[in-house]
Amino acid sequence: MKTFLVNIKFNFSDDFMKYVPEHRTYINMLINIHVIESYAVSMETHRSWIIINADTKEEVEKILKKSPLYQFWTYNIDELFVYDSQNFRLPKLEYN
Repeated sequence: MKTFLVNIKFNFSDDFMKYVPEHRTYINMLINIHVIESYAVSMETHRSWIIINADTKEEVEKILKKSPLYQFWTYNIDELFVYDSQNFRLPKLEYN
């Protein structure tokens, strides 16, 4: 399994907002089954970043196309060589 970064630029509108609840349900499901590692959205810049686990870019594309917000997006998919974060580290020891 490989890890990919999806860099999304979206067109914001009232129509866009109608699809957000359904999209969040879809994203939450993908997080719960470990397809999505992380998900971030900036309303300031109308951009979003998703870290996705998949075998190929084509598989990532299929996942993205199932989102109700897909019609509002332009995006790039990059395969990551390294993806590290605090979430992958052992918990810090706290002495009593």
